[in-house]
Amino acid sequence: MDFSLSEEQQAIQATFRRFADREIRPQARDLDENPRFPKELFLQAGGLGFFGMRYPPPEGTGADIVTYVLAVEEIARGSLAVAAACTMQSLMGTYFVHQFAEGELRERLFLPALRGEKIGAICMTEPNAGSDLGAISTRAVERDGRWLVTGQKTWVTSAPVADFFTVFARTDGASAGEFTSPERAGGAGGHSVPPRKDAKELSIFLVERGAAGLAVGRSIEKMGVRASLTSEVSFIETPATCLLGERGKGMEYLRRILAEIRVMTAALAIGVGRAAYQDALTYSKERRQFGRPIAEFQAVQAHLAEMAVDLEAARRLTHWAAWRSDQKMQNETEANMAKLFASEAALRVCDRAARVFASYGFANDFPIQRYLRDVRFTLIGGGTSEILRGNIAKGLK
Repeated sequence: MDFSLSEEQQAIQATFRRFADREIRPQARDLDENPRFPKELFLQAGGLGFFGMRYPPPEGTGADIVTYVLAVEEIARGSLAVAAACTMQSLMGTYFVHQFAEGELRERLFLPALRGEKIGAICMTEPNAGSDLGAISTRAVERDGRWLVTGQKTWVTSAPVADFFTVFARTDGASAGEFTSPERAGGAGGHSVPPRKDAKELSIFLVERGAAGLAVGRSIEKMGVRASLTSEVSFIETPATCLLGERGKGMEYLRRILAEIRVMTAALAIGVGRAAYQDALTYSKERRQFGRPIAEFQAVQAHLAEMAVDLEAARRLTHWAAWRSDQKMQNETEANMAKLFASEAALRVCDRAARVFASYGFANDFPIQRYLRDVRFTLIGGGTSEILRGNIAKGLK
């Protein structure tokens, strides 16, 4: 099967490669040592159309998933922290708003988000509900024609700077009735919410910053991806702007993009792995011991060869999974495999790169130590390796 890139895909890849080399990499160390949201780089990514790649025209560019992962990989090669913030915006942070918000909401929130002028976040994880989303305890109840959200979320990417939040909450036991979002005032297509008997019925809500009872809590200090700000968020009878989609279909809607989230995370891993490999390769040619470059030593060559193999295998598996999604083929197992292999392979690559650098791989003078810290993010985001192995095993025939 031919996996050569089209001229358009090569051009997009080159655009984001230049962006990573010229804009992101020169700032990556400072963003890590002085953590802050990379606002200017974020806006530049918006200007390049990154946030609209996965949305159809006329709002977005309608790029396929293979093209999207090419861009993700390049941004992650520049800085995994910047890439984490950007991919949150380009997919999870805006997806459900794109799918279900209409009229004034699209104009006020979604379109500026595509330019990077508004920032979206998604609130799923809770202190007692990580991989087990069925354990979510945040609740939404309908009262006087409004949905009120109460609960606590954690590990919310971009929360300190977010303008709007997509919130997963239980609606089992909520009163039945009719809810009309602001842009649908007058009864044009409100959501009918008949009573449900589901014990753990999940729905999705849009909550905007500044809503009563919404509080962005403590920032979580992380070992890596430090410029991708992460916080706790709490809701105390916080009025939602609207219900996104139909009541009770939250998990169904999430499953629609779960494979793409995992393929995207695989691309993030490949990007940081490439950065480590390329730095190690360059260093091995420059560093001299015993009168010659260490690249000529068999032990170093073995490290470099293993790194190259891991990266190429991860890329092929990721592009295969992305292509299957583009072809509308069943892709859950392939996406799980791509994310599992790519993240574990990137961890191995970063470790081998540190071995090539030897003592300098332990020093803050070089970015290898940052890659080692950052890459662990890809083992967790999009589903832990342990969860993915279980999912893959269940799909074996």
